[in-house]
Order: sequence, then C-alpha cells, then structure tokens
Amino acid sequence: MQSDPAQGPPAHDIAMWGAPGSGKTTLLAALNIALMRRKDDWKIIGSDAASSDYLIERTNALSNGKIFPEASQSLEHYRWTLVGPAGRQERRWLRKARPTPPLKIGISMVDAPGGLFSAGPLHTGNGSGVGDDLRGRLMDNLVKSRGLVFLFDPIREFELGDAFDHLHPPLTRLAEKMLETGELRDGMLPHHVAVCITKFDDPRVLETAEKLHLLDSAPDDEYGFPRVTSEDARDLFRALCEVSASGNADMVVNALDQFFHRTRVEFFVTSSIGFYVRPHTKTFDRNDYQNLLPEAGRELRIRGQVHPINVVEPMLWLGRRLAAGGPR
Repeated sequence: MQSDPAQGPPAHDIAMWGAPGSGKTTLLAALNIALMRRKDDWKIIGSDAASSDYLIERTNALSNGKIFPEASQSLEHYRWTLVGPAGRQERRWLRKARPTPPLKIGISMVDAPGGLFSAGPLHTGNGSGVGDDLRGRLMDNLVKSRGLVFLFDPIREFELGDAFDHLHPPLTRLAEKMLETGELRDGMLPHHVAVCITKFDDPRVLETAEKLHLLDSAPDDEYGFPRVTSEDARDLFRALCEVSASGNADMVVNALDQFFHRTRVEFFVTSSIGFYVRPHTKTFDRNDYQNLLPEAGRELRIRGQVHPINVVEPMLWLGRRLAAGGPR
C-alpha cells in the first residue's frame, strides 16, 4: 500500500463484504461517480497502481460504457483511500489558525469467486484447491478492519435466498479470531457495520418501501429522487427479508444483532445506478423512472446517466464513527 509521506496511511480501514454478485465492484465504481457529482472536496484515491487502474476501468465502464463489471473469477485485493477536505483548528490567543489534516479513510476490498465460505475446498479452474488460503486472506482483511460494509441484495435474496449462507460462516470465523486475540471483550465484535440494501431503483424494492410509507425526498435534492432515511431503512430491511426464497433471511437480522452492538450498525438503502432522469426536465418521474432496461442482444442496459443514491453516506458514516470512537 502506498501512503502519503506527509500524513501517513489512513488511521481506519473499511472492508467490503457480501455475497457473490451483490454489487461490491459496482458500488465502488458508483462511489467514485457519486463523489464527482458532490459539491465538496471528498475524493477516492487508489493506494497503489493496480487499485487505481481498477477504479478507472470500473468507473469508465459504468459511466461511459453503461455496463456492469463482470463477476470476479479469482481473488482480488484492492485498497483505496477516501480523502476529505482539510479542516482548520480554532484560533488561539496570539496564534493563527492552522489547517488540520484531512480525514483519510482506508477502503479495502477482497473480492473472490462464489463459494468462498461454502463447505469443502474452493477450486480454481486448474483444479488446485485454494479455499483455505483465500478464506484466510479474507479473514485477515475483516479482522484488521474496524468498519464493515455489508451488501444485501434483496432481489438475489428473493430469487436465491442465500444471504445468510454468505453472512454466517465468515461472521462465526471472525468472532473466533477476535476471541483468540482477546478483542471479543463483552461477547460482541468491535466493528461498526454499514448494511447497504442495494437495488433501490428496482420496482420491487421501491414499491415495497412505498407500501410501507417509508419514502420521502431530501429538500435539497435537485432531482427530487425518493429516498428511505437511515431511521426507516431497518424496517425496509426486515420487510424485504420476509420474501426470502429460503426463508432464512430473518436470521441475517438476528445474526447482526447477536454479534454487533446495535449502536454500531446502521442501515442504508442504496442504488449504484440510481433512477432515470429525463434529459429535458432533469427530474425524477414516478411514471418513468427505471434506469435499467432489457435490450436486444444484451440482458440489461443502463438507460441514462448514472446518479448513485446513498453510496457515499455509508462510507462517511463509518469513517466518522471510527474517527470519533463511537458509542458502545
């Protein structure tokens, strides 16, 4: 990892975690686009050449090519730094105010093929068993991080119902590792967790939120996009878990409550591509909002500009909680 020689590496790390195809790579590309659309100084920077190349390629594919990144076929480990604006210290008597270093949040992603924590060895295309090594490297990443971004795909859960299968095994092993190091002091993991409920732009998710009367819009949103606040996101999460194909999604909620302090878990309703914006009105239209549509010769295409929803907020929430220490 390359570090800023003047200010050193990030003080806090965030790890991304979720089922295969849950959207980790797409969320990362959307994060870069969302930061570019914001009117502040937050930016994401690769911590090494490979991570920068990865970010450039994925962002260009999503914004210009309007295509989603392909699922990982091998272990990939990348690191980025989310850098905020520099602050200023209060002016003291006979002293000038001095700028304070910007908040720097490390983001680490270990992406691997499906089945990483399934029973038995994980095999690559050449027939070699590498499951133990991959699981060990992912677990090291989770142990070192104190912030976790867990992606929950409600459409995948409705069709496959495997969110618990990808949450429980690594969570159990993480608790085992933390117990070994003496960091499971009160029986709870010390991490802060941002649960991202993805695909808010899908009609099934949006309509569920609407039926539960959980939609509103931010007064300063120039497009008038609907949103679900973090205060209501847990209720939407529970409702979406009720339509799990396996019927096991309720254990996802219970596992989070059992392993993490409730004050350290926050829910966010997100969309990496956002809603369609009509070019002539530049506003959200409830009768014509789908930004992902089928196209001849391709499964799906992104229809218009990408306007990520709530992808920056989980990262900033984690970074600020980690920097402040957070309540127990």
